Amino acid sequence: MIGKPKKYLITGGTGSFGKTMVKHLLMQPDVEEVRVLSRDEKKQDDMRRSVNDKRLRFFLGDVRCKESSRSAVRGVNFIFHAAALKQVPSCEFFPMEAVKTNIHGTDNISSLALEESVDRFVMLSTDKAVYPINTMGVSKACAEKIVLSKARNHFHNQHNTIFSITRYGNVMASRGSVIPLFSQQLKANKRLTVTDPNMTRFLMSLEQSVDLVLYAFKHATGGEIFVRKAPAAKVATLAEAVANLIGLDKFEIDYIGARHGEKLYESLLSREEMAISKDEGSFYTVLSDLRDLNYDQCFTEGYVDELKFDEYTSHNTERLDVLKTIKLLKKYDSVKGLFYA
Repeated sequence: MIGKPKKYLITGGTGSFGKTMVKHLLMQPDVEEVRVLSRDEKKQDDMRRSVNDKRLRFFLGDVRCKESSRSAVRGVNFIFHAAALKQVPSCEFFPMEAVKTNIHGTDNISSLALEESVDRFVMLSTDKAVYPINTMGVSKACAEKIVLSKARNHFHNQHNTIFSITRYGNVMASRGSVIPLFSQQLKANKRLTVTDPNMTRFLMSLEQSVDLVLYAFKHATGGEIFVRKAPAAKVATLAEAVANLIGLDKFEIDYIGARHGEKLYESLLSREEMAISKDEGSFYTVLSDLRDLNYDQCFTEGYVDELKFDEYTSHNTERLDVLKTIKLLKKYDSVKGLFYA
């Protein structure tokens, strides 16, 4: 990224991903400014004090309101769109709130990116958008389609903004991750609340989530979905690994059952996407489909190879046992702090 000074915007930038990305960007020599757009003034003030860098600017606004977001977008080169409602149960009880933030918010920010001639736009999505069964997943799947439609429509209009999407699963130590919850419960000598011991989840660190977004930023030509390969573990395995790291040999578990809208396992790529993906080693790239409506496969033809592929899920990826899970959790600073702080 070295070259002409650049300005970045991170929507929802006071969250776990935003804090990690801000830290990374401010270490780059060609970064002129990093903007954070969010609606929580307390989190902004906390972040302002902890970072203490004049290149970091805060914009109070809400992606739900296009005009309140315009000043944050104007003049930036690159947008990382991370703002979203991510809690599955909350979105189940208040689905229209997920629609307003995840769908309308994405349409607002991506439309502003076009209007303000932003160079690149990377949306952060989730494994729950693949074969979605809950409101959070459905709303993020729709948000993906909005971004892909802009990539497709404006490709044919020769617009300069390059749109792409990253998709990943559980980010260890992030807000909503089960790992901090297990750590808190065990340190307080409480019983662990486990949904289903056989439930599997992808495991990715905050550092790896930033690497994935930067990979998309660098390699996107317009309309791709980028996925980082990741191992997975059973929830029961995670619980045992966390207890081991805290130093507990014995602990008690309450099995509470799946919460509203939860899956037994998650998918990062559908079977249909695997059929048009490119294996890049540590990453999968779902190749762009930038055709317009004037093509036969919309109406009279289809892909012939889709049934040859399996979806990429937390059940069929590399499965970690307790020892391997412990080794993974100890590898990243963002996770180690939960146990050794």
